Parts: sequence; C-alpha cells; structure tokens
Amino acid sequence: MKPVTTFLVSPTLPDALRPLKELAYNLWWCWNADATELFYRIDAPLWEAVHHNPVALLSRVRHDRLEELANRPEYISQLERVYKEFRDYIDGPTWYQENQGAHAEWIAYFCAEFGIHESFSCYSGGLGVLAGDHLKSASDLGLPLVGVGLLYQEGYFSQYLTQNGWQNERYNEIDFHMLPLTPITQASGAPLTVSVNLPDGPCHARIWKLNVGRVPLYLLDTNIPDNTLDVHRDVTDRLYGGVVDDRVRQEILLGIGGVRALDAIGIEPSVIHINEGHAAFSMLERARQIMERLSVTFDEAWHAVRAGSVFTTHTPVPAGNEIFHHDTMRQFFEPYVRSLGITWDRFLELGAPSRTTVEDGFSMTVLGLKGASFRNGVSQLHGHVARTMWHQVWDGFTLDDVPISGITNGVHTATWVAREMAELYDRYLGRAWRLQPEEEASWKNVEAIPNVELWRAHTRRRERLVLGARDHILHKHAASITEEQAANINACLDPDVLTVGFARRFASYKRADLLMRDMDRLASIVLHADRPIQIVMAGKAHPRDVEGKELLQRVLHAVRDHGMQRRIVFLEDYDMAVARLMVRGCDVWLNTPRRPYEASGTSGMKAVLNGGIHLSVLDGWWAEAYDGENGFAIGRGEEFDNATQDAADSETLYDVLEHSIVPRFYDRRRNRVPEEWTALMKRSIASLAWRFAARRMVRDYAVECYMPAMADWSTAVEHSGDVARGLHRWTQATTAAWDSVSVSNVVVHSGAEANVGKRIHVAADVALAGLTPADVIVQVVHGHVDSKGDIAPASFSTLEHTAASGTAHRFEGSYICTESGLQGCTVRVVAAHARLRHLADSHLVCVAT
Repeated sequence: MKPVTTFLVSPTLPDALRPLKELAYNLWWCWNADATELFYRIDAPLWEAVHHNPVALLSRVRHDRLEELANRPEYISQLERVYKEFRDYIDGPTWYQENQGAHAEWIAYFCAEFGIHESFSCYSGGLGVLAGDHLKSASDLGLPLVGVGLLYQEGYFSQYLTQNGWQNERYNEIDFHMLPLTPITQASGAPLTVSVNLPDGPCHARIWKLNVGRVPLYLLDTNIPDNTLDVHRDVTDRLYGGVVDDRVRQEILLGIGGVRALDAIGIEPSVIHINEGHAAFSMLERARQIMERLSVTFDEAWHAVRAGSVFTTHTPVPAGNEIFHHDTMRQFFEPYVRSLGITWDRFLELGAPSRTTVEDGFSMTVLGLKGASFRNGVSQLHGHVARTMWHQVWDGFTLDDVPISGITNGVHTATWVAREMAELYDRYLGRAWRLQPEEEASWKNVEAIPNVELWRAHTRRRERLVLGARDHILHKHAASITEEQAANINACLDPDVLTVGFARRFASYKRADLLMRDMDRLASIVLHADRPIQIVMAGKAHPRDVEGKELLQRVLHAVRDHGMQRRIVFLEDYDMAVARLMVRGCDVWLNTPRRPYEASGTSGMKAVLNGGIHLSVLDGWWAEAYDGENGFAIGRGEEFDNATQDAADSETLYDVLEHSIVPRFYDRRRNRVPEEWTALMKRSIASLAWRFAARRMVRDYAVECYMPAMADWSTAVEHSGDVARGLHRWTQATTAAWDSVSVSNVVVHSGAEANVGKRIHVAADVALAGLTPADVIVQVVHGHVDSKGDIAPASFSTLEHTAASGTAHRFEGSYICTESGLQGCTVRVVAAHARLRHLADSHLVCVAT
C-alpha cells in the first residue's frame, strides 16, 4: 500500500543535547574516540544494535533516557568538551592554508566506493577503505577537496556461510533517512537532480551530501520517482552488482553524472582525481563542458582535461582492469560521441593502448591513463609493475619513460589506532603523533615507552579480540546454534596465545590457503603444547567469483578436518568493525599474495599502528617498507612459476613462524614480558607508522599532483583556452611531420679506450622535416647493454643544437661513463612542448638505426 504523502520525523533532543545532532551528521565523530564514547554512553546495547550509527541511535533511543542524560553534569561536560573540539577542528587553521593560502580552486575525488565507517555500507574492501582514509586525511590537512560517488540502496552484500562452508550473499535495504545524509535541494526546496542518457531514455539521479570532517562527499541516487523504468531506478541498487550492462550504467552515472552533479551544485573543480578506472568517463564529460564553455573542439578540450586530471590505477591483475566490448560501448555511447564532435574510431582509440589493439575492446584504465597528465600506482613496486603493464600506451619509449609514478598508500592514523595504544602514545610521544602523524620526528620517542606498558596495552587488545571474535560468531549464528555449539564458541581462542591475523578478499592470487599446504606441519605449530599459535581469519569472495568461494570453502574444510576449530576461526561478514577488532588485537599480521599482484595492501599498516608485526611476501607496500629488522619477510622477492612459488613460500612461512616468531614471542625470562618481541614492536612502529600514514599519502598527492595540476589547468583554460588550442595545433603539426623525422650520421668519440669517468662525446644529424629545434629534444641514450642487446636500464643526456644546413640539423653533446662492462649508446629525438608534463606524452619518438 502506497502512502498519499510522506514526511520526515526527526527526534526531539533536549536543548542541552542539541550538539549531538550536529556531531551525528558529520563523520568526524568516527575517528574521535571521545565523540564515539558520547554515543556509546547513551545506550550501549542499542549502539551495538544499530551497528554504531548515531543517527539511528538518536532516532530510536527512549526520550526519557535523553532527558536523564540532559540532567547529568558529567555527560553534558563531556559533550561540551567534544563539541568544542569538533568546532575547533572544523574552523581552525590547516596545513593547506599555511602552504597555499585561502583556497579558490576545488579538487574533485571520484571513486565507486567509500569506506568511511561500518554504519555506511558504501564499500566492498580495500579500494573503498582507502578512499575513506583519503577523504579523512584531506579533511585533516584542509584540502579543498570534494568526494563524488554513488549511493547504493543495498550497499555491498552481507556474507553468510552454509554448514558446508559455502559463501552466500544477502543484500539488505538501506534507509537513507537513518544515515547522516542531507539531500541537496534547489532554491524552491525541490530535490536537485541531474540526468544521463542511457539507451532506454534519460536516467535521473538525486544528489545527497555526507560530511566527512571538512570534506563534503556528494552521492548520486537513482531510486527516485522521476525514473519510471525499473532498470533506471536500479542503477544504484548494489555496489558492483549485476551484469556488464549494469556496470556500464553505473560508471556512466558516476563519471558523466558526477561531473554534472558538481556543475549543478556550483562547484567547478580545477583538478579531478579518478581513483581507479570506474569513474574515467568523467574525463569525457569534462571535455564536453569545456567545449561548450570555451567554444573549442574535443581535441583542444582534451588537452585541458589532461592538464587538470590525476589518475590512480590500483590493480596489477589484468582481469581487474575493466574492458568493455565495442558492441556494448556503441549501445551506450553512440549519441554521446556525436555530441563530442569526434568519429567513432577516434572515440575507440581513447580506450585502446595503441591503434593496433583497438579491436581488443574499450579499456577504462587506458581511458584514465590517456585522460590524465598525473598518473600513479599505489606503491613503488606497483608503479614499476604498472609501467610494464601499460608500456604499450607509450610505444617506442623506454620503460623508464612511461609516466606512471608510485605514490604509496597510507592509513588514517586516528581511525585505526586503538584507544589503549593512543593513550600510551599520548603519554610518551605527546600530541605530535596526533597532529603530524606523517612526520618521522613525531614517533622518535617510541623507544621511551616501557616494554611492560607496551606489552600490557597490546595484551588488553588481544583479550578484546578474543572476546570480540566469540561475540561476533555467536551473534552471527544466534538463531541456529545449540547450547553445546555456543559452549564450543566460548572456548575458542585463548587471550594468552600468539595470535595471527589474516583478512583479505578471497581471490586466488591472495593465496589464503598458503598456510594450509602442509596441514600436519601447521597442526604441529598451532597445537604445540607449550608455545601454540592461533589464527583469526576473515574475508569475502566476490559474488561471481566461484574460484574464490571454493578457496574459502577449502580453507574452512581443512581447519575442520584437522580438528583446529578452536585455534583457527573465521569471522563471517568482514567489515570495518571486524577489521578494527583484528588489526588492533593481532600479534602478527599475515599477507601471502603472489608477487607482484598485490598493488599495495593497507591492513598490515593498520596492524603496525597497534603494535602488530607484519609477516608478508615482499610485495606491495612491504617491498619498500621491510628493512630486515621491522617485521618478517616470506622469501626475498623471488618470482617463480606458480607451483614452485607456492611450495617455496609455504615452507618459508612455516620456518619463519616456527623458528623466528614463536620463540621471540614466548621468550619471557624477565617480568613475564617478551623483551625481544617488544623491541621488535617498537622498531616496527617507529620505522613504519609515519611512512605509511594517510596524511603523508595525501600530502604527496597534493604536492606532486594536485597543486601542479591546478597550475596547469589554469594555464590551459586562460584566455578562453588559447593555450589548449595552441598545444593542439602544435600536436597536429608535429604528428603530420613526424614520419619524415630521422636521425643519421651518429658519431661517438670515446678516444682510444673507454673507462669509468671517461667523457664520451656524441654528435648526430637530425632531419626535422620542417619542424624547428625548439619542437624537439635530442638525447643520447646510454647505459649497460643486456643479453638481448638492449640498453637497460637507460640513462639520458641532452644534445645541444650546434648547426643547421637546410632541413638537416646538427646536435652535439657528451656524457660520462659511470659503470664498467659492456656499454652502448644511441641517439633519439622526441617531440617536446613546454605544456606537456612528460616527454612521452607527445607519443612521438624517433631513434637512430
């Protein structure tokens, strides 16, 4: 039965408690322990029942309880203190103001998911949690950043397992009115909406706002009456749900609809940051808007788009990079492409690594790479892997030329650190670790923390993990378990036993079963009479990943078949609440990806903040973080075939656990404190907490990407886009002439004998085919010659223009030999323009033959 009208009923708060509503409607509270405690103290059981959602809590709590709190001086005192801290945070000076002054330009951060808190189910895993930490840290730094995403009616799935260990999915409808969301409205009070054109007509979306500290997050929702077709209302029903066409609809709405939403709100960003390829269509819409505003062509507008765009790629797994068939793209984009004024073939080239690979489909990652001047992977190793994966986009250039950097991920310190550890840091480090967690100096006094206090704090967290794990399992199975099963659950895990955590998405390359390859040996370690270990596991398989579900089932069967259910437990329905419980309480955090398929990983960073020790393959962030004394490595970074790698890594894992980790943990000859282990904890915290703080990550983005992109964008669009027009004219002219550019008569003068420190003189003639020396850079490419006859790695030295005769130009210069062995050199000419951030972005290179 449908209502004839609807209206929203708000809870009535006593005057003394009114600040609670403002706090509830800004997710700042979720990284402030005192603010969180305010809501917990209202009604602890209800707080758990509403999954830590303060808006729902205030809507459901009894009014007499609120009246009681309003008359309790100690509660009002805490509320006033927390509210003042909140207002000081929102209104106070920031790092960005100190370094850039008052902001006049916006940064728009696009992502398909945002993991900010478990009460807001808009995330599936690592990508979303990273995006949430990015917004929180941007808020802490005061960046003029806005988030853009989709508001999913059913969020991501809840996981539940059958008795046989098979994963099933349950989707729960979310009541947006019980979340800290504010609808964006027009002046008339009507909802502000935007629309995108889909094959079966226009799809409309309402805009909601979620405050994350100082940062507004705008979310699009298609479940509105304006959409009369179910297929349109369902565009935002589930995160990563449905078939290919559903994904395309979502990504059109996220990218194209997201840019239109910002325009409707009145925000014109100077920089857009595309966090993974899902939102890359935003670049096309931005180009279309520039075309209209500046009366330029698509190719001219594309230069401006690239100047102000940042693209982050997250996955080194080929299957994780979306590629859509051309038939699908034609169905959704043919009319839109006409509005861009380009041919269909030109459009398809935007999603192809090269003209020879157009028929392979339309790659969202390639669109992102081609539409940005600032591109990065999410660790130093992943930057190298990404350069290798996408080398073809810059065909003809060396691997080192590929303009994809590495900005290593980080975690939001205040969100993930346990209260017990925070109080310990406050006592011995002062406030510096809170205010500037990205500074090494903020953590320099970790060594001053007494071993016994560090050990007690972490022991309390392990105890809370054990109790929390039992409660979690009991809660998930409350409707079906017997008294005997409940007793067994309450007997699982031991608060005094070395605890290993493993929480990952269940995908084959993450190798959740690596620990299970030799179950007899694992049993001997886990069930040791004097020095046992226990393992807490969690994670979901993608709903359509049958192989991942089978992997999860195999792991659960192996544990059960070898009678280790009390020592190895699996926590269903992994979310941010379970993650906090685990990273704060585990002694060791285990990560077993197949190198080099882990782009970064961040869960281990969170464990480190809480005194956990990282044990991992040297992949992702750990490849640059591990120094031999701040954790443990599985292998030395070798890469073999899968079978050999798995066998070698599993043996190493057992050896490290049995001979390195267990003895250190249980060696407690003095004061019942493992002195060597706590020294390792300190070394880990002091060397890693600051390097892998999200504040450091976002500062890196600000300094290396956002601020330069702001300047480039302003230059590109000033004077009605004259710079963009000029760059396009130059591109056309150099491209037309390039087939006739050549290098000849290369002369290398090294004297009778070359040696380290020797200066090598090089000269070459370059035919420029009507171009000028100012249009190119001529370089000598030199270095070690490998077994395939290639110069690798290559170094470059610029040659100077010294003479001209007709169309031939003489270039000369020199370089110094820095290494012995077989060396070589050649000469190349590259088209170069001052407005291109990277040489390779001209896509024009000619090498001497």
